[in-house]
Amino acid sequence: MVSLLLLPKTPNPLSSIYTPNPFKSLNPKTLKPSKPNFKPKPHNPTTIRSVLQWNRKPQLAGDTPRVVVITSGKGGVGKTTTTANVGLSLARLGFSVVAIDADVGLRNLDLLLGLENRVNYTVVEVLNGDCRLDQALVRDKRWSNFELLCISKPRSKLPIGFGGKALIWLVDALKAREEGSPDFILIDCPAGIDAGFITAITPANEAVLVTTPDITSLRDADRVTGLLECDGIKDIKMIVNRVRTDMIKGEDMMSVLDIQEMLGLALLGVIPEDSEVIRSTNRGYPLVLNKPPTLAGLAFEQAAWRLVEQDSMQAVVVEEEPKKRGFFSFFGG
Repeated sequence: MVSLLLLPKTPNPLSSIYTPNPFKSLNPKTLKPSKPNFKPKPHNPTTIRSVLQWNRKPQLAGDTPRVVVITSGKGGVGKTTTTANVGLSLARLGFSVVAIDADVGLRNLDLLLGLENRVNYTVVEVLNGDCRLDQALVRDKRWSNFELLCISKPRSKLPIGFGGKALIWLVDALKAREEGSPDFILIDCPAGIDAGFITAITPANEAVLVTTPDITSLRDADRVTGLLECDGIKDIKMIVNRVRTDMIKGEDMMSVLDIQEMLGLALLGVIPEDSEVIRSTNRGYPLVLNKPPTLAGLAFEQAAWRLVEQDSMQAVVVEEEPKKRGFFSFFGG
């Protein structure tokens, strides 16, 4: 039987949340008012380093703005949920973010963010000259450095000439804004690999590939990886969503290590299965804003931290008991 252990390449900035309290076992009767009579347990260097990292802002790597497309190929794996939660996590870390909902026919990012009633203008109106770009940008009231931009309204038709060049013009216009260029431009890519997919990936120089531990999602992810590389996007990182450790231990679900070996991509984050995702989606309140935070919310925050520093994590296998058979793989053991 094997279990999954995920280790970041650098000390985890959020691991201080799990730092043991050295004063928890303190007996109040042994304390004196003048000189407390206790000796806290010493922290190991890793813990101290984690606390220091938690008290700092992540260092932004690469040239700004960083244009990141969030894609998968397969629908329903969590692209829009990832865009909303990673985007707001970046805003909470102090970076300016513009999230573009490039899913023209099935626009949902505004619903997940709770901004559906504030979208009055879209990119179509901007291109037609009916409004300015700043009027189409919807600023989040909770975090003013996060803005949403929708391509079109539901049930509306795009201009015939809309495509990758129009989206490149849009990104260039965001770079040239008077108030300054954003640090991140996140593009929520539509499902599939048709014209909408090609349009969404055209201005991007980075990609986050969202997948789930099932063979249909992995086949589509492998196909999309090849298309991204053909388009010149070499910086591709992977988020594995809806992971259940109980099913991995029972050998009913592919492990993250297997997925990483199959796709050959750097691992940006692992999101556990969490019923709170559905509740937060229905409320229009992203998971990372929940108090207290859930495991899935913490995982999204960690993924955002790694995205800022262009870091990744490593999946390893830890033996819990002697193996009676070969290493389990989805395609044979």
